[in-house]
Amino acid sequence: MAEINSTNDKQLFTYEQVYKVDFDAATGSKIAVVVLMSVFFVYINGIMLFALRSKPVFHETPRYILFAHMLFNDSVLLLVTTVMYAMSLALLHVAKGVCWLLVLISTCTFQNAPLTLAVMSLERYVAICYPLRHSTIATQKNTAIAIGILWFLSSLNFVIDIIYEFINDPNQLVKITFCTREKLFVAKWQADTTQGFEILYFLSVTVIIIFTYISIMVAARSVSSNKDSAKKAHKTVLLHLIQLGLCLTSFLYGTIERTLYMISGSSSSLFIHLRYLNFLTVLILPRCLSPLIYGLRDEAVRHLFKYYFCYATSKVKPAVNVL
Repeated sequence: MAEINSTNDKQLFTYEQVYKVDFDAATGSKIAVVVLMSVFFVYINGIMLFALRSKPVFHETPRYILFAHMLFNDSVLLLVTTVMYAMSLALLHVAKGVCWLLVLISTCTFQNAPLTLAVMSLERYVAICYPLRHSTIATQKNTAIAIGILWFLSSLNFVIDIIYEFINDPNQLVKITFCTREKLFVAKWQADTTQGFEILYFLSVTVIIIFTYISIMVAARSVSSNKDSAKKAHKTVLLHLIQLGLCLTSFLYGTIERTLYMISGSSSSLFIHLRYLNFLTVLILPRCLSPLIYGLRDEAVRHLFKYYFCYATSKVKPAVNVL
């Protein structure tokens, strides 16, 4: 029985092993795509953040505070993920203390985006379904508390891992290791707990999104005086669902990677290519598209974004009308 459990544990962690990658033209192209995408969209997010800082009304409106938080969160995730990706290709080993910090930031920002979008959908739900109570529920203070809760939830699992490892070995900080999330696991229950948290967050966010947007769609149809308004509301809900769905797939990143390893079998070369596609499409791409889709569909943000993106060449700064 013990032998069977040992074999299962070995299979569980096999896909997490380090693979040496030859630096050829294909590898260089992959690195270039990841780095250029990350840098470009961090630049786009920076312009949007600057646009949001330019008008006081954005500092006072909960949905724009949450949107600014999402932009900042995704920008940090893109930067840290790109750094860790470069470190993995270079097979760079660092002190565990440094690795803990990098993984803590990447883990928090990784889980924050879907959780933030869930809070944003709740804010819209209150605004549309309970408009008279919106100003008392969705305040700046409550928004700040909600953001604090998001960071607490996203960091909880990893902080537990850090405390557990530090209690077992106080010298963990100075040990040299190859820096990945999985390399910090010292027991199988840590991997199981991480997967459990991911499933819990995935189900929770999915339920919140489905509930709030069905409620919003029903409310929009009931108050609409014509079919065009109802159709517009339906398209808006569909766009949000697609956008939120992109971020929800991030919770399945680890599960997809394990599945890809089983599909590729003993071919490490095939698994490396599939792992890269998973990294690019599930982890990087949604973080690039989500803020862009959300920001450019908002009329107030879109005009300011175009103004600053074109280096403020227009003589008249666009006015902002927040509804």
